[in-house]
Amino acid sequence: MPKQDLAAIHAAPPFSIVIFGASGDLAYRKLAPALFSLFCNELMSDNFVILGAARSEFTDESFRQRIRKGVEEFGRFKPSENDKWADFESRLFYQQLHYDDQEAFHPLRQRLERLEKERGVAPNRLFYLAVPPTIYAEVAENLGAAELAAQHPDGFSRLIIEKPFGTDLQSAEELNRRIHSVFSEDQVYRIDHYLGKETVQNLLVFRFANAIFEPLWNRHYVDHVQISVLESVAVGYRGSYYDQAGVMRDMFQNHLMQLLALTAMEPPNAWDATQLRDEKVKVLRAVRAPSTPGALRTNTVRAQYRSKDGSGPTYRQEPGVDPKSETPTYAALTFFIDNWRWQGVPFYLRSGKALAGKTTEIFIQFREVPHLLFNSGVADLAPNALSICLQPHEGFHLRFQTKSPGAGMRTRDVDMEFHFATAFGEKALPLAYERLLLDAVLGDASLFSREDEIMASWRLIDAILKGWDSGEGPPLSFYEPGSWGPVAADNMLAASNRAWSISCFLDQGDET
Repeated sequence: MPKQDLAAIHAAPPFSIVIFGASGDLAYRKLAPALFSLFCNELMSDNFVILGAARSEFTDESFRQRIRKGVEEFGRFKPSENDKWADFESRLFYQQLHYDDQEAFHPLRQRLERLEKERGVAPNRLFYLAVPPTIYAEVAENLGAAELAAQHPDGFSRLIIEKPFGTDLQSAEELNRRIHSVFSEDQVYRIDHYLGKETVQNLLVFRFANAIFEPLWNRHYVDHVQISVLESVAVGYRGSYYDQAGVMRDMFQNHLMQLLALTAMEPPNAWDATQLRDEKVKVLRAVRAPSTPGALRTNTVRAQYRSKDGSGPTYRQEPGVDPKSETPTYAALTFFIDNWRWQGVPFYLRSGKALAGKTTEIFIQFREVPHLLFNSGVADLAPNALSICLQPHEGFHLRFQTKSPGAGMRTRDVDMEFHFATAFGEKALPLAYERLLLDAVLGDASLFSREDEIMASWRLIDAILKGWDSGEGPPLSFYEPGSWGPVAADNMLAASNRAWSISCFLDQGDET
């Protein structure tokens, strides 16, 4: 990395971050460990303030004890093994408030201003909404009423919002309207932690910093693309939320659509937030959703996990779930992108709960050779393929043909592998929230979703959900927990002589 770039990374200004929902799970498991990692890596200014705000009763000291426990359990750097914890926790404070009490935000402002003055911190402020999505707009409006949203002449004010951003297109538009009544678009950072993963960012480097792959990244050489985000855990205690959201709102509208955009987008002219997000929006607008009755039945699958013999979990028996629920815990979709690069290439997306393994993979299968010269010993040669493994075993796998040793010209497929942990060490990969929090401080919105990205994604997902709700889609399927999903999803690909990949899962040495 050029020295000037490294210097820029270290140039994070003094700042304050107010975490609404600081007593919750996200702050405990993700945000606090990420902030401590940044501090240990000397990527933060010497002057900063972390102010937790929530309904729970904590003192500054009891809040510090809770945060220490979370960092010890989930952080890359452990307080018990690091002499920087005492310095870090001296910047941790807590303010109790009720989010719907507008008057409570004025003491919050006074406390924040006092801490900034005592610590010599400029009014550079991040407000992180780690709260239920139903109160995003209310908290933003209350910040505005307390005059905390306005940009200070000598600083900045930025709002970080977790997903989901709305529950459909209409609610997302209304949420945008209310937030924009207080914060301008350039102050809003919509966070998707998938974009903070090193392998997701490396997808852009892989595509745009290497001359050997980008010329093949099009309809002339690619047969199809698969994007899989598979989870082994069931819904569990999230039943009440999940029965309202389902897999489409929980995973497709954000994570999978972002991965699709990064995989299919055109090269931006520069690493610039505006240009990068412009290209993502262009490709999302070119995606053709299967919205007609015929396309919905052949190009979409919706399913729930259900144990036939009672040995595993059944979705309709989970706490908080309607016993007659039609909410899918698994979905598979076929998209096409109507542009010059991808016309006619199917993009297969799938995600689900209670599956045989946890893996996130982007799989690019290339076209078969036009004429077979060699005797491979099998009826069909395995086509070249590239697997980009995002989690939990980050890396790349390239499958190609080589000659088997010995007489004759028999071929076999081999796998060329690159693993981040092997190349850089087990602890080299930062937590996703580390990168995103630092970018928010620096004002780099490249890895955050812009307003028009969110709307383009919702238009696609809304069209499918409305089709399903109207009865025009396929019937709800069921799959056994611990399997790879419903037979209907396999059949969707088998109709064109294709099959799902689990390359990244097999790389972990697990049995299927």
